Amino acid sequence: MSDLIEILQDLFTLEILVPWILAMIFGIFVGSTPGLTATMAVALVIPLSYNLPKEAALAMVIGVSFTAIFAGDIPATFLRIPGTPASAAATLDAHQLAKKGKGNQTLLINLLCSALGGVLGVVILMSVAPQLAKLALLFSSFEYFWLCLLGLTLGVTVSSGNYKLLGALAAIFGVLLATVGNDVTTYQERYMFGNSDLSTGLSFIPAMIGLFGISEVIRAVYRYNPAGTAATIDQETNHDDSSSGLADDSPFKVRESLQIIAANTPTIAQSVVTGTVIGGLPGAGADIAAWGAYGIAHKTAKPVEQAKFGSGIWKGVIAPTSANNAAVAAAWIPALVFGVPGDAVTAIVLGAFLTYDITPGPELFSGGGANFIFAIAMITQLLLIPAGLVGILLFGKFMRLPRAIVLSCVVIFSVVGAYAMNNNPFDVWIMFGFGLLGVFLESRKVPLAPLILGMILGPKVETYFRQGMISAQGDFSNAFQSTIDIVLFSSLVICILLSFGLTIRRATTSHPISATQ
Repeated sequence: MSDLIEILQDLFTLEILVPWILAMIFGIFVGSTPGLTATMAVALVIPLSYNLPKEAALAMVIGVSFTAIFAGDIPATFLRIPGTPASAAATLDAHQLAKKGKGNQTLLINLLCSALGGVLGVVILMSVAPQLAKLALLFSSFEYFWLCLLGLTLGVTVSSGNYKLLGALAAIFGVLLATVGNDVTTYQERYMFGNSDLSTGLSFIPAMIGLFGISEVIRAVYRYNPAGTAATIDQETNHDDSSSGLADDSPFKVRESLQIIAANTPTIAQSVVTGTVIGGLPGAGADIAAWGAYGIAHKTAKPVEQAKFGSGIWKGVIAPTSANNAAVAAAWIPALVFGVPGDAVTAIVLGAFLTYDITPGPELFSGGGANFIFAIAMITQLLLIPAGLVGILLFGKFMRLPRAIVLSCVVIFSVVGAYAMNNNPFDVWIMFGFGLLGVFLESRKVPLAPLILGMILGPKVETYFRQGMISAQGDFSNAFQSTIDIVLFSSLVICILLSFGLTIRRATTSHPISATQ
């Protein structure tokens, strides 16, 4: 107890609190700007922390990582543009709820679930870090191959109703897009057509901004006409076209929001566990955790609720937002215990640890150094609530500007975000190309989420499969040797069978006469 009091006394000083809070504000700004990811925010903060005390530097890094992950949900809700990849899963339902006049309430629930997920994630980090880290180290290439394939399958199965086949095709298309560029093993050119800008592949961030952002701008100005006769001004909502509409007249409804969170406690619990398990696996990350939690929430929901996923349901917001901050906390498990980065953020942080005179490993726990990190992470979750509310209110004022200004700013920030990733103008063209692709696919009722997931997991599936086959000398039977392999493969098969079973059941229920003939 005395150690805890001493840690709190050290943390609550001006020389630590001021840079800590400023870093969290910076995280809100970066996270809510499409293309400026949490990874970039941490990378920009670390040089600023070199001349500060070690405690302040750690507080800045941890604070900016958690706030940037949440802030990505703000433009995802109001503009359908995920600020960070981890926000893509929540975009589906959050934006639909915002269209119904529940934008601020959605973000309040999002914020509280993010903080709650982060708190529970830190608690789990403190209690079971060594055990989960040991489990992660048991994963070889084939285990990661099955895990990524399972995540891709979950992304397809969340496609509702009769669109599962289109979802599967979108996922396959996303995997094919991920193969563009130099081969990861042989470095031979694939689908580059002589363009050297494609040597590193299609940049994911510009593609995501185009699919979810630019396509929405195009749809907001002109509604696509499948007949190709004419384009008309967007009349999809009842709001005045002179303003953005989504943030106006949208109260927080604190009591109702707390009741919604309480009613979805099981979803929060399972999502936190999902986020912690996936986030604790090196290389998985908060984006995969969010999609995994979204898929599990869809599968465990009642049939009536399953049909509402993607059209505006609270579970579709609560599940991914509870999981992604829990995953951020869990990503520190392998990083702190074994020095293995859990995601891109912790990979950057591990490089800075030597500057902070911190050596990851078991001795970090025995020496008490980990307790200081745990305390910073826990307090960050509490500070996230006021920082997030400020971000929501400021973004709400931005949304009340005339619609033309808002859409223009969206395009400008999207261009800046796409260009800033690699300082390459070609990425901007990729963004606009995917924007047009997004308009076309949505006009054909093709879900975008499986395509994005295919682009994320495609390279991982290929890399882990090749590594496994090389280590097994071409014998694929080695992919079924370990218990983890069998469990993951069985889960994959069960997921596919359940998906087909539910599809057939819905079809027979919708056509009872034909079913009985």
